[in-house]
Formats: sequence, structure tokens, C-alpha cells
Amino acid sequence: MSSVCAVIATFMLALILRSCDTPAQSPPIIRTAHNSLSELATKTQLEGLMQQYDLKPWTFTREIVIDYSAIPHSHPVLTLHTRHLKQGDELLSTYVHEQLHWYLSAHEEETHAAESDLMKLYPDVPVGFPEGAQDRESTYLHLLVCRLEQGADEVLLGEERTKNVTNFWAGDHYRWVYRTILQDGPKIDETLRSHHLQGPRTNKVTKEFIKP
Repeated sequence: MSSVCAVIATFMLALILRSCDTPAQSPPIIRTAHNSLSELATKTQLEGLMQQYDLKPWTFTREIVIDYSAIPHSHPVLTLHTRHLKQGDELLSTYVHEQLHWYLSAHEEETHAAESDLMKLYPDVPVGFPEGAQDRESTYLHLLVCRLEQGADEVLLGEERTKNVTNFWAGDHYRWVYRTILQDGPKIDETLRSHHLQGPRTNKVTKEFIKP
């Protein structure tokens, strides 16, 4: 084999290996539960957000349902409601929030260890709407999810809009959780870092809480 052919072969092999490391991502499949006008409008809104923002780093499941009668949830199928029609930042933040549940589910052992650390920091946490989550464990889990959500929002929306969205959640649902990440963010950041749960890497400069 000539030296030129060897160089070409090496180059082609490098391209193949690189493609294996960074597989192409197909766009999420979004469907509506009832084909209502509000669901169809929210679907269009979410599709617009996916075109406007690079959400690939925060996309861990590709099946999305819009259901006007449901409370947003991550499993078994990521489901969003129609409440934030025409509120793009809030819809985007909710979408990322539910995707991050899938991220932590894929790191179950590390997540449980992080929750154990948070139990030492916060031995008494609220349970139930509007301050906490549905049970004690879920409240600790949401300290992790919501802090990662805040970091993702920071990258996607910028500091000021993220502040507005987080303050809105702090007066809406998981109120204690969002107030706590606003007040004690660095403590939760350390827990995330110590268990290698900083979240997706991006090419943008981000806040300290999603850096290694």
C-alpha cells in the first residue's frame, strides 16, 4: 500500500470511529393525547422551541406526549400539559425538567447516593403540594432535578430569564425545593459534583454548578 493510500485509509477509519462516538440524533416524536386545540397548539409551540434551541444535550427520551388533562411527568412516557401555551420559557423549562428525570434514572446508583447526602443536609423536608414532592424521597430527588434544570435554563435562556422562571416555580409548585436551590445552590452543586451528576456537557460557557 502506498503512503498516500495509507494516509487515506487512516483518515477514513478516524471518521468512522468518530461517527460511532457521536451518533446522529433523530428528533423526538411528539404526539397529542386527545388532538385538542390546546394540545395541538402546544405541540407546535414545543416543536418551535426545539428548532430555536439546541436541546439535544438534554434529550434522553424521544417519545413525548402532550395531554391537557395530565400533570407533567417523566415516566413511563414523558408527558407535558398545555398550561404554558404561549409561555415559551416555562414550557422549555418543564420539558428539560422531565428529561432530566431520565438522565438521573440512567444513573440510579449515583442518584441514590446523592439523595443520601442531601438527607444529611436537610433532615426535615416537606412532602406534598405545594412545598414538596409526592413523598420524602421524591423531594430529595427534586433538589437534584431542579438544580440541574436551573443550570440547563441558564445555558439556554440566559441568567435573567432563568431567574424569572425559577422564581415563578418557587411560587407555584415544589416551592420549598426551588427556594432551596436558589438559597443553597452551591451546597447542592457540591453534592452533584461529588457523585458525577453534573449533567450534560455543552460547548457554551456555563455556571459553576454544571462544570466538572
